[in-house]
Amino acid sequence: MSILLFSAGAFCVLFCTGVVYQRIGARRDARRYAANGRHIEIGNHRRLYVRQSGTGSPAVIFEAGIAASSLNWFHIQEQVSRFAAAVSYDRCGLGWSGPCRTLRTPRNVALELHEMLERSGIKPPYLLVGHSFGGLVMRRFALLFPDEVASLILIDPMRCDEWPPVNRTKQGDLRRAKKMCRYAILIAHIGLARIGITSLLCGKGMLSGRLARLAGDGTQHVLGRVDQEVAKLPMEIRPAIAAQWSRPGFYAGMHAHLSAIPATVTEMLELEPIADTPVLVFTPDSAPPLSWNHLREIGDNVKQVIVPNSRHWVHLDQPGIVVELIREAVESARRAAAREASGRIDDEYAGASIAAPGGEWEAAAVAERHSV
Repeated sequence: MSILLFSAGAFCVLFCTGVVYQRIGARRDARRYAANGRHIEIGNHRRLYVRQSGTGSPAVIFEAGIAASSLNWFHIQEQVSRFAAAVSYDRCGLGWSGPCRTLRTPRNVALELHEMLERSGIKPPYLLVGHSFGGLVMRRFALLFPDEVASLILIDPMRCDEWPPVNRTKQGDLRRAKKMCRYAILIAHIGLARIGITSLLCGKGMLSGRLARLAGDGTQHVLGRVDQEVAKLPMEIRPAIAAQWSRPGFYAGMHAHLSAIPATVTEMLELEPIADTPVLVFTPDSAPPLSWNHLREIGDNVKQVIVPNSRHWVHLDQPGIVVELIREAVESARRAAAREASGRIDDEYAGASIAAPGGEWEAAAVAERHSV
């Protein structure tokens, strides 16, 4: 009896210690890593974390994949900010943003993004860049607010025909992933996720490996995939990623996004194509190219680029190509805006001579030299 009481007491002490350890670490992380951005209140008790850098129109807006945050764009945003305003943010439920209040479908996320841009004073036109699930969000944004979008870049956008309810063979994978998220929420509350993730991303991974072996083969496989992808990110942001992935809210947000996949697929299959707006789709050479019919479902002005030596996270495998093509899209949008402005002035002052904007032909030549 005394052994049982001692064991129960020891468990309670360890449990409470873990909870306190997690809460102290979470507060410290928020002070340390969220200071580079700002929080924007968008109503209904929703708060989005935003990182903004650079100047110049059109503003380049980044949307990350289904479980990723603004950190996914860290170096890309840094380079793009040298020639345009660059904005990344964390969706509700992820990163340093507040919890989800609505179903995580592209339409709901696009509406939140638009509200954030309005309230933060980031004015259109926008060049929208989305990866994976983020590509669906950007397509939805362009359809909701067509007059505010200069062009889109979709980086290996999520293929809806590969997920339920279209592809029911993935239903089991989705169910297991949501189950892992529920377990992870509990583990994160008592600080074990903090210990394991920090070991995986910032240490040698020995402790996280032992924890994964205890959890089973599925967890080991997931951690292996995570380690491979995170290895592509710069070392200096790994502690911030570990801090985000140590939070119970991260796993709750991931669960919410995964739970909305069937509704997301249904929503996207009912969309009309984007009209007139230029769309550039990046497809890794490790995946089958999108068919002509698939591209036409996206829009009527779509070009596909097959990116060599890349996988799903194209912008991490080939950041130079991605940045250069974003630069081309920015310059193209600026030339189009200049032509439109020139046409308006010509209408008002018939016969006036309008000079081309400085650097236009030089920029076009650079784009030609670096085209893929």
